[in-house]
Amino acid sequence: MARAKFNRLHEKLQLKEFKLNSLLEITKAINENYSIDRILNIYEYILREQLGISKLMLYSKQSEWHCLLKYGVRGEAKKINAEKDITHIKDITVIESSSISSLNSFDVVIPVHHKDRPLAYLLIGDLNEDEIRISPTIKHMPFIQTLTNIIIVAIENKRLAKESLEQEVAKKELEVARQMQALLFPQNLPSNNRLDVAAKYETKQMVGGDYYDFFKLNNEEYCLCIADVSGKGVSAALIMSNFQANLRAHIKYHKELTIKDMIHQLNTDVMNAADGEKFITFFFAYYNCTSKTLKYCNAGHNYPILTNGKKSIQLDKGCIGLGMLDEIPSISVETIPIESQMTLFCYTDGLVELENERDEAFETERLINIIHNNYDLSMSDLSEMIFSELDRYKGDLDFLDDTAILGCRFF
Repeated sequence: MARAKFNRLHEKLQLKEFKLNSLLEITKAINENYSIDRILNIYEYILREQLGISKLMLYSKQSEWHCLLKYGVRGEAKKINAEKDITHIKDITVIESSSISSLNSFDVVIPVHHKDRPLAYLLIGDLNEDEIRISPTIKHMPFIQTLTNIIIVAIENKRLAKESLEQEVAKKELEVARQMQALLFPQNLPSNNRLDVAAKYETKQMVGGDYYDFFKLNNEEYCLCIADVSGKGVSAALIMSNFQANLRAHIKYHKELTIKDMIHQLNTDVMNAADGEKFITFFFAYYNCTSKTLKYCNAGHNYPILTNGKKSIQLDKGCIGLGMLDEIPSISVETIPIESQMTLFCYTDGLVELENERDEAFETERLINIIHNNYDLSMSDLSEMIFSELDRYKGDLDFLDDTAILGCRFF
């Protein structure tokens, strides 16, 4: 009898030593930042070799349930649908006879929860109690549950750390992209006795698909434009960068091109770059300081406002947006006389489509009133005021879209 008691005590000590060593081994692997595969190998060794569990499936949930580890499994067991078949199990459960045939090849289901959220399910089978040194009977299941919990939490933490690192890298890459995109915009807009030009741009994301430009062609002529790619974010920014490069190249190296010719060529460029999946609205104009004329074409863009501070017109002559069709069916180009103190105000749809908390759009008429009521301001101050009005109008809401404005006063 004394011998039997000694053996029981010795077995308990062995069990405690085994559990402690197992936990230490797993903890060491986690602290030394072993790979997920290596941690799972240690976990498998403990369960398979030291506990004699010859059949196992470990399900873990990220965006959806997937099998993280399995061995000794064949046939029906491979057909288990974790979401449907086992997520209703809340406690360690012995499978005696399940209506789900694929579960009958296992003996026990061990759930791992964090608060009320299921993290993992361990299915084990073929418990060989005669051969193993430490019996994996039901009384040892809580230890296996604890061990599995440690493993799953460690793997989840690794995954979150990796995601965080990837997000940080992506954020830095986007910041570089934002800085590079900013260089595509004109850095010094003129404000002199001929022209007063100002612009402002706010992106919905770190990079966007709106674009404006203004540059001098010669002593008499200037070129100005504004454009908007359908969509937002990186893809729109890439299309717009390609568009800006093509536009600049056509103007610099193909000076013989008329506005109509250039619109046709840009349409082809957009079709090639976007493969028909995106389009660009585009307003383009030449201003001649000597003849005091503005020649323009509006390719599906929001109508720019031309005003003398009291009366305004909207520049609507042109064609459909670029990249909508392989060939643009017709293009109109209009030439308008410009009087001293007239202002041309261009903008993208993010401005007039901005909504307030009552779902009311900002709209063009409100923009015209702001321009007229503050006509004595410089273009820079007027641009700042308009964005202040947009901030006030939207309240606590976010900008719905990228928003750009380009204003030019003629003297």
